[in-house]
Amino acid sequence: MLFVEVALKVPLHRTFDYKIDPNITVQKGCRVWVTFANRKLVAMVVDIKTQSDVPDNKIKDITSVIDERPIISDAYLTFLKFTARYYCHSLGETIFTALPASLRQGEHPDKTQVPDYTLTEEGTASPKLRAKKQLALIEHLKNSGVTSLTELKALGFTTQQIKPLKEKGLITEAINHCEAWSSNTLEIASKPRLNEEQAAICAAVNQQVGYRTFLIEGVTGSGKTEVYLQCLEKVLNAGKQALVLVPEIGLTPQTVNRFRRRFPNTPIDLWHSYLTDNERLHTWRRAEQGSSALVIATRSGIFLPFKSLGMVVVDEEHDGSFKQQDGLRYHARDLAVYRCATQQIPLLLGTATPALETLHNALSDKYQLVSLTKRAQTKVDNAYLLVDMKGQPHQNGFAPTTLQHIERTLARGKQVMVFLNRRGYAPTLMCHECGWLSECHRCSASATYHKGMSRLVCHHCGEQSYVPPQCIDCGSTNILPVGLGTEQVEQFLELQFPDTPLSRIDRDSTRRKGALEEALNEINEGGARILVGTQMLAKGHHFADVSLVVILDVDSGLYSSDFRATEHMAQLITQVSGRAGRSGEPGTVLLQTHYCEHPLLQDLVNNGYGDFARYALKEREEVALPPFSFLALIRAEANNAKLVIDFLSDLVPASPFSGIQLLGPIPAPMERVAGKYRYQLHIQAQDRAILHSYLTQLLAYVDKHPLANRLRWSIDIDPMDTY
Repeated sequence: MLFVEVALKVPLHRTFDYKIDPNITVQKGCRVWVTFANRKLVAMVVDIKTQSDVPDNKIKDITSVIDERPIISDAYLTFLKFTARYYCHSLGETIFTALPASLRQGEHPDKTQVPDYTLTEEGTASPKLRAKKQLALIEHLKNSGVTSLTELKALGFTTQQIKPLKEKGLITEAINHCEAWSSNTLEIASKPRLNEEQAAICAAVNQQVGYRTFLIEGVTGSGKTEVYLQCLEKVLNAGKQALVLVPEIGLTPQTVNRFRRRFPNTPIDLWHSYLTDNERLHTWRRAEQGSSALVIATRSGIFLPFKSLGMVVVDEEHDGSFKQQDGLRYHARDLAVYRCATQQIPLLLGTATPALETLHNALSDKYQLVSLTKRAQTKVDNAYLLVDMKGQPHQNGFAPTTLQHIERTLARGKQVMVFLNRRGYAPTLMCHECGWLSECHRCSASATYHKGMSRLVCHHCGEQSYVPPQCIDCGSTNILPVGLGTEQVEQFLELQFPDTPLSRIDRDSTRRKGALEEALNEINEGGARILVGTQMLAKGHHFADVSLVVILDVDSGLYSSDFRATEHMAQLITQVSGRAGRSGEPGTVLLQTHYCEHPLLQDLVNNGYGDFARYALKEREEVALPPFSFLALIRAEANNAKLVIDFLSDLVPASPFSGIQLLGPIPAPMERVAGKYRYQLHIQAQDRAILHSYLTQLLAYVDKHPLANRLRWSIDIDPMDTY
């Protein structure tokens, strides 16, 4: 008799055995239907066995087989097993997290096909069209060649714009699902000549045989993307596939445009959360069958089952967006290292501000450190100016010096970027008479005032309420906004510079689909002269005309309970500063602060991020914090604080575990979110193996704990923050 060992999408750290009917054929890596706890579920076969430990009278038959042949390979399954084991997550939930939603629901892998579009002869002959978007679509296809519907949508085009062009015979639609690209000659468009540093990096990567991680530490605007493009040539020429990971969805359109122009006859696909289930399934299947040469993806793209992966690129590797913060709490960069090591292929990590863990690995010779010190467009670095806010009169958060710089920059016809990492009009409302504050009723936080929608919104739980006409406590009508948000900055600058076009980019202003692309196009075409935004503006965007960057609230990152806060602040300042001076002349960066003499700011401004990061590593080593130790967090939350404390307290062993340090249970920095009380248990070790050995034992204990089902708990390996 044969049995199948299956993984199910349930939060249990084990697999399950089922019987197979002798007349049924099933293979490892196929999906099957099974009954589990009176439910019909999709299960993944992870092994075929001749015997089972489950008694005959209790073991069930599988209901039916979904796949005739495996949809995941043995190597891919090994990768998912490692992921589950490392992040202390159930194998079933890990496997089903990696699969597209359609496959999780038992759909056929070829259920959907996404069409490609090409210009016809009539379309190539520059037809006269009135609609600007249709003309733009024709122009894009002229420059890019064959383009998928997914890609066109990412660039802001809609089916309503595509359909009329198809009906007029200007474009054709076809389903492309073959591997012909891998045997065709790679078409490469014109490319710039590399400088000495870029050429040296490309030579080192192209000479590499087998696995090696390269950390490309390049200042902003030094041409890292050009290095990626020229390194990928060899991979694509060899008929191998490549994966490029970017931190934000907003970066995918400009990235795909650049890659498309360079490799016009190469099939490029996208993978991110804005795609429909059918589009995601299509990309997944094309990667698995080898039809896709290059995939540009956000973090979950690391789970795509490539047929013949030849290289992985992680752009802006320091970015926190690569860490998943719920469910399977994986880090895409770290999984990329493991995947490339097992498949013996090179990995490129690119950033101007390396994460301290990555830099430590490079300085320890685990990775190869290569540097780009010269900006591609300018020979002189940006000038940093610290504006001391102590005792200064200011208007809506702007010092007089700052406003003068903005005025002079605009007079020269250049763009100004004003950075404030806080959306809304003001972080809170306050009663001038009694001191009442607009706090969220469900969280340990203030409700943010959004003037545009006339609402108080909690940015943690999403709860909204009307702005009270008078103080809830004393009845006074003298209620004032306290603090700055991007809305308020926008309003002030519009009044200050009424004749200057302004664009605000934050999560509120870019909710509508295609709004971000439209705003970025307007900026690059010279429409908006003042840009106001949050960190959405800091991530890899190229604004050629920005000459002045103003960072308003520098001080918020200097003092925090999170040991990574200063690192994140230094990265953010450096990345935002890098948006200036990309057109050939050096830019200016103004940092408003009450602590000009702060050693971190002084080091960052005078010596750059590289010097700061190396000093910060020495500080981490002195206090044995990551990357010089290994950390795990057990988070727990419930409506009852005592329940959470009792649960976590019970996880602390009566006698110390050798090599393990425990801290807690302690309240989370934000103790209450959405009505739930949040506590943490910090687990630290000097040795990674000891930490995982301890967590394995702890998981076995938690699985049987009577309180485990009465609250929400999770394990976070290598946490990026302690919130």
